[in-house]
Amino acid sequence: MDIENLYKIYLAHPVVTTDSRRCPAGSLFFALRGDSFDGNRFASTALEAGSALAVVDDASVIPAGDSRYILVPDVLQALQALAAHHRQQFQGPVIQITGTNGKTTTKELIAAVLSQRYRVLYTQGNLNNHIGVPLTLLRLRPDEHELAIIETGANHPGEIEFLTNIVRPDYGLITNVGRAHIEGFGSFEGVKKTKGELYDYLCQEPTAHIFINASNDDLCGMLRQRGLQPDADKCIAYGREGEQSECFCTGEIIDSNPMLRLHWSSRLGEKAEVQTNLIGAYNIDNVLAAVAMGLHFGVAPAAICQALTDYAPSLGRSEYRKTTHNELIIDAYNANLTSMQAALDNFSHIRHAHKMLILGDMKELGAVSEEAHQKIASLALALNPEAAWFVGEEFRKALTTIKPQAETDLRIFADVDAVKAAIAEQLPSERLILIKGSNSTKLHQLPELL
Repeated sequence: MDIENLYKIYLAHPVVTTDSRRCPAGSLFFALRGDSFDGNRFASTALEAGSALAVVDDASVIPAGDSRYILVPDVLQALQALAAHHRQQFQGPVIQITGTNGKTTTKELIAAVLSQRYRVLYTQGNLNNHIGVPLTLLRLRPDEHELAIIETGANHPGEIEFLTNIVRPDYGLITNVGRAHIEGFGSFEGVKKTKGELYDYLCQEPTAHIFINASNDDLCGMLRQRGLQPDADKCIAYGREGEQSECFCTGEIIDSNPMLRLHWSSRLGEKAEVQTNLIGAYNIDNVLAAVAMGLHFGVAPAAICQALTDYAPSLGRSEYRKTTHNELIIDAYNANLTSMQAALDNFSHIRHAHKMLILGDMKELGAVSEEAHQKIASLALALNPEAAWFVGEEFRKALTTIKPQAETDLRIFADVDAVKAAIAEQLPSERLILIKGSNSTKLHQLPELL
C-alpha cells in the first residue's frame, strides 16, 4: 500500500492507536513490534475491541477474506511515513524542542504561554521518541489546531536528524546540552553533534528560525560552528540580563527560596515580574524560552505572565510538595551529571535548618559513570546535610572512597524497596528533602511515604 492510499484511510479513521487495550470505536490500529512483544498477535483483539482497521506486517495473522487488515512491509515505518505526510498538510507553525535537560518543562511552559492566544497541539508527557513523535503528529487537526509543539528526545547519534525529518519544524529550540546518555552517544561531543542535528536542519531551511539561549556557551558555540551568530536574522535570542546585548528578551532571578521568582524585559520595552511554581534557579532558562516564544508569537505580556504563574509542574519535575511531615523537592523523573549538579547547587541555596538528600543512580553514563557518581557524591556530602541516603550500585561503589562529615547520617541502599523499609522503620520529619535519581531507580515512589 502506498502512502497516498494509507493517508486516505487515515483521514477516514483519524484516531490512531498502538495499544490493543485502548481501541476507540473506528480507530486505526498499528501493530508495532517490540523487544518482548509482537503487535501482529494482537491485531484481532484490537478489531474486536473497536478498531475499524489494523495495520500489520505479518501476513500469517490475516484471516482469509478479512478486508479489515492492511498489510505493509514494516508497521513502524508505515506509522512514521504517515505522520510525516500528515505533518506536511498542516499549514500552521510547527515548533520542535530538544535538549539534554528541561525539554519537557520548557515544552509545557511554551504550550501554556502560546495557548493564551492559539489552539495548540503539544506532546503529551514525554512521548518524544520514534513512536511518540509520529503519534503526536497524527493528533494534528487542521480544524482544531493553529500551532504545534513537538518534543524530541534521543540517546543515540542520528536520532534527532531522523525525527526532525518527520517533524519538519518551522522553529527549533535546544534547551541545553549536557552529559547524559553518554553510553549511547559515546562522548559529550557526540551529545552536541546529535542535538545539533536540529540546527543543521533549520540552517538549511530558508524560512526557519532558531530560538537560542545566548547565555549558554555550548549552544552559541554549536551555532557558530554552523556559521551563525545569536544576533543573526534567523535567530531569536534570549538570555540572562546583563550578559547579552543581542537578546530579544532577557531575565534575572529575584529569588528562588524555594520557588523561582524572576523579572524579564524585552527589546521592545516590555517588562514584568513573575512568581512561578517551579523549584530551581536553573529553571530561569526554561521560563525565558517561553517568554521569548510568547513575545515572538504576539502573546500579550500580561497573558504570558499569567500562564507562567499558573503553571504547576508534575511528573516529579522540579516539583515542590509540602506534606504533613516534610517539605519535598521532587525531581525524580530523570538524572544525569549536569542536572544533578544543578539540583544540588540549587538545594544549597535554599534556606532550611534540617536538610536531607535521597539520591539515586544516574543511568546510561557508560565509561564516565564511576567518575560522575564520585563527583556527585562528593558535592552532596560537601553540603553537610543532616542525612544523605544514596540508592543504587553506582553510588555504593563511589562512596567507598568518600567520607562524610561525622554528623551526617550517611546510608547506602540497594534499591527503592530498601529505602521504603527504612522510612517505615523511622519516618524522617521536619526536613527539606531533595529526591533525585534516574527514573529506573523508582524514587518517584517515595514522596507518598514522606
